[in-house]
Amino acid sequence: MTQNSKTGAVFIAGGTIAGAGVSATVGGIGLAGGFGAVGIGATPVVAAGAVAGAAAYGAINAIAQGDAAAFATMGIGAVGGAGVYSVVGGMGLVAPKVGLAFGIGAVPMAGIGAVVGLAAFGIAKLLDESEISETPAQLFERMEEKVLLIDAYSEAVMELEAFLSGKDLNQKFAVLEVEDELQALKAEFKKKSGFVTPKPSIPNIETERISLTTQLPETWRCVRTLKSHLAAVNAIAITPDSTTLISGSDDRQVNLWNLKTGKWLYTFSGQAEAVLSVAISPDGQQIASGSVDCKISSWQMDTKKFHRTFFYLNSPYSHNGFINSIAYSPDGAILASGSADKTIRIWGRYTGTIKRTLNGHSDAVLSVVISPDGKTLASSSADKSIRLWDVETWQQRYILTENLAAVNTVAISLNSQTLISGSTDTTIKLWNLQTGKLISTLTGHSTAVLSVAISPDGKTLASSSRDGIIKLWNLDTGEVLQTLSGCSPVAFSSDGKTLVSGGNGGSIKVWSQVQSFDQFTLDSVLSGEWWEVLGVNQSDYPNLVKFAYRRLARQYHPDVNNSAIAKASMQAINQAYKEFQEHFNAHKYINFDK
Repeated sequence: MTQNSKTGAVFIAGGTIAGAGVSATVGGIGLAGGFGAVGIGATPVVAAGAVAGAAAYGAINAIAQGDAAAFATMGIGAVGGAGVYSVVGGMGLVAPKVGLAFGIGAVPMAGIGAVVGLAAFGIAKLLDESEISETPAQLFERMEEKVLLIDAYSEAVMELEAFLSGKDLNQKFAVLEVEDELQALKAEFKKKSGFVTPKPSIPNIETERISLTTQLPETWRCVRTLKSHLAAVNAIAITPDSTTLISGSDDRQVNLWNLKTGKWLYTFSGQAEAVLSVAISPDGQQIASGSVDCKISSWQMDTKKFHRTFFYLNSPYSHNGFINSIAYSPDGAILASGSADKTIRIWGRYTGTIKRTLNGHSDAVLSVVISPDGKTLASSSADKSIRLWDVETWQQRYILTENLAAVNTVAISLNSQTLISGSTDTTIKLWNLQTGKLISTLTGHSTAVLSVAISPDGKTLASSSRDGIIKLWNLDTGEVLQTLSGCSPVAFSSDGKTLVSGGNGGSIKVWSQVQSFDQFTLDSVLSGEWWEVLGVNQSDYPNLVKFAYRRLARQYHPDVNNSAIAKASMQAINQAYKEFQEHFNAHKYINFDK
């Protein structure tokens, strides 16, 4: 292979990895237009990265060699792109998780066609230089096989990110050999350094021993996993009496659950696209949902009948963008909605009519909440600001921008004194709601914070981040009390005894507090089937399961987590991974540890 062909391969590989990185960061992407709406998964994004890499290589060759063929392929591609636009019409690119939405006109479509043409030229040059007797179609087919191994690419990107951030110090955890490997490394270190650890005294040994009678601090455990949704769960709400759970999902459904038993009760249908937000009225009689289809829908709880769609004036929609967040006022008289169209709208709950539109944000509104005393509405946005609005006058009281990145979520304490926000910069900030002053910043998450919830007693904060980690914080001290494996969103029941979070795929996790004197078993830490313990889907590729195991090992191993339950947590994780291996070996899967 020539030096040029090696360079071309590097361009394509670099584009592929960049595509995987974009997919991991942005999340679900979709195309919308006159033909409807379709989702773009991780594989097409990675493939687009490979095409971009090939195009870059083709451009360099064209400039260096003055090859007219490159311009010919660009022209053909541009004409093809314009042709697609003439047939399909206007299109738009949407990414609900980050509030992204913009149109693709005829000129951009022609440009995209030109890039594809240039990529074809780059591939042809690569074939010529590498002296491979392979047609472009054959090469693309071979590349597609590699692209389909998206989990391997994603794992490589995530592990590289962990290594570069210095969080990979405990990466090499082998199956059921974590203890042995760490002990061997410690022994080697002591041998080389000549350091000898003094033997602990007998009283110290006794105080560190874990037994069934040891008094343990309060902790949360997953008591059940609810499964009915067919896609990711984006929103949850709990009735004021703590008996019923509402969930909204990418599968376009709103489900009703018995929170005490975990039994599915009912499914509300009618949304044309993914449901991004749900809310329940303070009297527990009405539920509402906000969707990618730009509509707010409501149903009556007692009759399970559809109530109405909230239409904006003569428009068939509630907003001109995705409905990212909705919230009822404490008296239940109004409903507030925040949208990707940069506005907040105030609706009459009973009439469904628009009362006011609040303008001010310069980017998508990602979260809205009304304080329990009914005096303040807080809104957060991708424009890196939080705005506080007076509910009586609807005038802005404060604009909070201090050290903020895009703010994904906001919550207000039950006493209406503290506002808490979670941002894409991985931080959580506490604000004085009355003065708008920043109180403190909590750090601990390694990826964007997507959801926060405050316990009814105001002492505990739950936060969830993009990497599937939930942290429980002591709001008085800022200390992390516990780290759980679960997804956004998170919500406390009104009695404070239950925490609900999203799970993998379409699952929902229900957590309950374990008291200090409860029997200390593995179930008090992590419970369920092996895929639930590891936080993956049962059908995930082996490499993805292995990566999840390693991540949990870095989180729970007693050498990096000195909590009283860390050892038992690690045992539960090891046992789950062992069951996973046995399952796949029994089904004659390839040995993925080689």
